[in-house]
Amino acid sequence: MFRNISTAVKGCTEVVATTSTKVPCAGKPSKQTVPPRPIYLTNFTLQSNLLSKKILTAVTATQIRLVHTDFKVPDYSAYRRNSVKDPNASNRDTYENRNAFTYMVLGTAVTGSMFCAKAIVHKFVLSMAPAADVLALASIEVNLNEIPEGKNATIKWRGKPLFVRHRTATEIQAEQNTSLSELRDPEDDSVRVQKPEWLVIVGVCTHLGCVPIANAGDWGGYYCPCHGSHYDAAGRIRKGPAPTNMEVPPYKFINDNTLLVG
Repeated sequence: MFRNISTAVKGCTEVVATTSTKVPCAGKPSKQTVPPRPIYLTNFTLQSNLLSKKILTAVTATQIRLVHTDFKVPDYSAYRRNSVKDPNASNRDTYENRNAFTYMVLGTAVTGSMFCAKAIVHKFVLSMAPAADVLALASIEVNLNEIPEGKNATIKWRGKPLFVRHRTATEIQAEQNTSLSELRDPEDDSVRVQKPEWLVIVGVCTHLGCVPIANAGDWGGYYCPCHGSHYDAAGRIRKGPAPTNMEVPPYKFINDNTLLVG
């Protein structure tokens, strides 16, 4: 009898940390029934299936694409260059030829813009210069008695230095005997002076506009200290970077002792 009881106790008892003694007992398990899954056919059955708790879901947009195979793609061959019409040809092979036209157009545009900018700046600078009628009337008289022989006088005329040189007989002979083949800008001495003893020139170097030094240089005429241009006693370029002779302004002799320039 006790053997059967021990088997039942072993199957239905548990050990509890207590000083009291419990009487083991054996219970019969209850039968659990699962209700059948309802068939949702009416409003009542649908309402019974509604969610009773909060549910978090990710809402995303959905789209439907309909397949069409009758799209007509336009042909842009008339607008494409002939060098890129071949789908099998590499784009790198025609890169230089295609960009050459682009560079040519860009260069033409830049050159035209530079000429326009130059014209605008030139017009703006000329607007600040004296009018033509004012320049035409801008003339000065020079007293030749104040310039001794062998000396050079510097006078301001129209904002520029004017050289009036009283040449010696030696300078006159040397300049008249100069061969035109030796000159960079061939010009005879008789063309540059109205009287052999008087030389009238604009004192500006024809290279970059510096003012030369009188009675200096290898030919004893004028020397430009900026870039080393040498002129003779007739104002003709003999050595250095200057391309042409010094300018001879319009002038005339009123009498033997008075010179009118302009």
